[in-house]
Amino acid sequence: MLDDPVARPSAGLAVRCTRALLSPWSRLTLLVLVLAAAATTVLLLEPQRLLADGWPPQVGGGAAVVLFGVAYGLCTAAFVPRPLLNLAAGAVFGSQAGLASALAGTVLGAGISFGLGRVLGQDALRPLLRGRWLRAADGQLSRHGFRSMLAIRLFPGVPFAAANYCAAVSRMGWLPFLVATGLGSVPNTAAYVVAGSRAASPTSPVFLVSMGFIAVTGLGAAAVAWRKRHRLAARARTDGAAPEAAGPPDRTA
Repeated sequence: MLDDPVARPSAGLAVRCTRALLSPWSRLTLLVLVLAAAATTVLLLEPQRLLADGWPPQVGGGAAVVLFGVAYGLCTAAFVPRPLLNLAAGAVFGSQAGLASALAGTVLGAGISFGLGRVLGQDALRPLLRGRWLRAADGQLSRHGFRSMLAIRLFPGVPFAAANYCAAVSRMGWLPFLVATGLGSVPNTAAYVVAGSRAASPTSPVFLVSMGFIAVTGLGAAAVAWRKRHRLAARARTDGAAPEAAGPPDRTA
């Protein structure tokens, strides 16, 4: 039976359209649009009003804690600062329930960002890692993902969303990323949640200790970043010298 001459060109067009839609740059464009839409939605909804208005009285109990955790995760994926959300969790739910909800939202938001970056952005962005600093940072996350991400979460000098998408572009695995995020986020998240729960009494010892811990971790983050800067610079020089000695890089891969 002869092939239908009309069906073959249409099938070829469908294949080309599918390849174009699934190409790395098309997926990266979709990622940018999704993040822009999410950020715009956050600006319109103004979740920071929770600090002033409190949680809606229609939703209470465990359902409110779970719902807040889900909203927390979505907000962090849309670039809402985590300190603000942590303070709101403590102010609305208290220390214990607020910490549980905030940590669950932290892992959820990190997973959403990591998944979006891995599926929609990695193939387009990895070929752009040409600079020495970028290659060194990528190598650090790819080879030592768990301990690198744990340090980033314990000493939060790198913005939460930026760390998520950088890890997604690297070859870091899902499990090390999520486990390191969950463990490393506990101390700093707890400090903000406790501070939020005691914000009504800013002179109380608990509030002062929490704020002191936040200040100390901030200084620690600056010190760690300074040390990492020199290590990455040395590694970048080492990694950059090897290709120069071996000749121009192979661009056929």
